[in-house]
Amino acid sequence: MRLKALDWRGCARRIRDGIAYPFWALQLLTGAKSFLDNPLIGSPALNERGLHVARQALAHRAASYRRKSLERFVPPELVAAFERDGFVLVRDVLPPDEFARLVEEVRRYRGPARETTQGDTITRRLALDPAALTAMPSVRRFLDLSLWRRLLRLVGSQDAEPICYLQTILLHAVPGDPDPQTALHADTFHPTVKAWFALTDVGEDGGPFTYVPGSHRITPGREAWEKRMSLVASRGADRLTGRGSFRVREEDLAGMGYPPPRALAVPANSLIVADTGGFHARGPSAGPGMRVEIWAYGRRNPFFTLPFDLWRIQALGLRRASLAWAAGDWLERRGLKPQVWRRRPGVSAFDPAE
Repeated sequence: MRLKALDWRGCARRIRDGIAYPFWALQLLTGAKSFLDNPLIGSPALNERGLHVARQALAHRAASYRRKSLERFVPPELVAAFERDGFVLVRDVLPPDEFARLVEEVRRYRGPARETTQGDTITRRLALDPAALTAMPSVRRFLDLSLWRRLLRLVGSQDAEPICYLQTILLHAVPGDPDPQTALHADTFHPTVKAWFALTDVGEDGGPFTYVPGSHRITPGREAWEKRMSLVASRGADRLTGRGSFRVREEDLAGMGYPPPRALAVPANSLIVADTGGFHARGPSAGPGMRVEIWAYGRRNPFFTLPFDLWRIQALGLRRASLAWAAGDWLERRGLKPQVWRRRPGVSAFDPAE
């Protein structure tokens, strides 16, 4: 009887996998990256034959093609800086009086926020939705700034709207292991964009954004490393690597043809826009501290683009962050996936940790 029960369970598993395989196959044509959740992406046999590096190479070629049509909208010196380094740094983005008004509006604004804890660090985000932007007109004007919009599109290789927040990084805010974001890593296998407009000074020991210059380009050494890592990731040796965000040791960079990482300590009113398919990390911090910034994120299908971006419809685009949080809450209520972003009502981006 027990053997029969085991056979039924095995049969049910094979039926389930048979139904799921077309979905897993379709995911190969998207930005899906988890080696643990998709047995095709995580297949040692397929990755030994080059599946992961082939997806990566195709995604980078597609991004390069799209960027050619976007770079004409960006000053040539910034295009050159991005092509060389994989990030762009612009200081003194706003006139001093306009920047002072923006920061004061952000200080005064209190609204619904979400927080998540990674190691000893708390990340807080406030959605820049219609209510928030009505209360902070200077922030709305900043989001309409041509430089901001065009750099995000060039670096992200997509003529598409990013998702934007007020973000606070509370360093060493709780007891815990080291923040996993301080380990050098690539967010995913394909070009993608994140941006930070600093509302506070970020010192060398204040958790600065750190990037390996040129690591947005796939060198022969990087390709060989990626192939090795695709086999490691399928075994789940490291949870974040297994999820497709490969961690890298600093001593391995030279073998890929990259220089050491560079920490970008910047004064307030500075903008960093980076391809986080390159290697990056949150730099070290000497003790408890706070970074406040306008933060943006964009990640779309790396292989195909739609002729129209639905998020450009303001009624949808400005509510995108809130919709994402609501979807996460719904999944948690149904026991499908835990929600890591916890509610924090009536908070300011400049409030300390509780």
